Amino acid sequence: MGTRGLSRWVIAIPMALLAIATIYPLLFTLNVSQKTRREYVLDRFGLSNTFGLDNFVDAWQTSGLGTYALNSTIVTLGSVALLLVFGSMAGFAFSQLHFRGSKAAFLLILGALLVPFQVVMVPFFRVLGQIGLLDTYPGLVLAYTAQFLPFTVFLMTSYYSRIPGEIIEAARIDGASTFGIYLRLMLPLGRPALVSVGILNALFCWNDVLISLLTMQSADHRTLMVGVTALRGQYSDNIPLFAGGVVMAALPVLVVYLFFQKQITDGVTAGSTKG
Repeated sequence: MGTRGLSRWVIAIPMALLAIATIYPLLFTLNVSQKTRREYVLDRFGLSNTFGLDNFVDAWQTSGLGTYALNSTIVTLGSVALLLVFGSMAGFAFSQLHFRGSKAAFLLILGALLVPFQVVMVPFFRVLGQIGLLDTYPGLVLAYTAQFLPFTVFLMTSYYSRIPGEIIEAARIDGASTFGIYLRLMLPLGRPALVSVGILNALFCWNDVLISLLTMQSADHRTLMVGVTALRGQYSDNIPLFAGGVVMAALPVLVVYLFFQKQITDGVTAGSTKG
């Protein structure tokens, strides 16, 4: 075996182990979701002898997962919309418009990426309570927008920096205003980055537990991930039903990863190379 073949094995073996460690919990949860309560108690790790949707139906109907999924959809769509609007505007401004304090403002936004939510959790909770946005959709949408906006601005600025400034100058010579350049030129050119960043932010919002748990305090306003987490306590004696809820909550995320792998990769690497 040559040096090249050996180096491939050195990379392939750890990657294969990582893939197994990632896929096995998914398959185990799916297998448990197919079992009855009795079957799970008798043999937790064995393959299920039956196949059906009973646990999925029971989890959906008896635990309110339908309401939780609707709540997650509302706040995710609202948050992604605001993030794309403000993130694309800020990215255009920082990358193509030169104004006093732009570098300092961009560095301040980059600094916000280093601040974990746990640091601002207490003042965040107090501010939302003072302005009456606790346990409301707008409150959670604004919370997600504030939390993920620095990441969005960074990626959009990196992407827009690759667009030659001559295009902007030509548009100005043709009489386009700044907002016209943004609307008619930058948005179409930034569509690949907007799609990638939109998918990433949708995954962030959909998978979040901490911010949603802190903001949405009533059971009717829980998001899907918080609702599934609560299932563990409500149905501690019925693990197959809990597993069915987990599978349903994870399914949208898995579908997005399977069908939008390229867009997700492009979003993570946006601006890393010069075009």
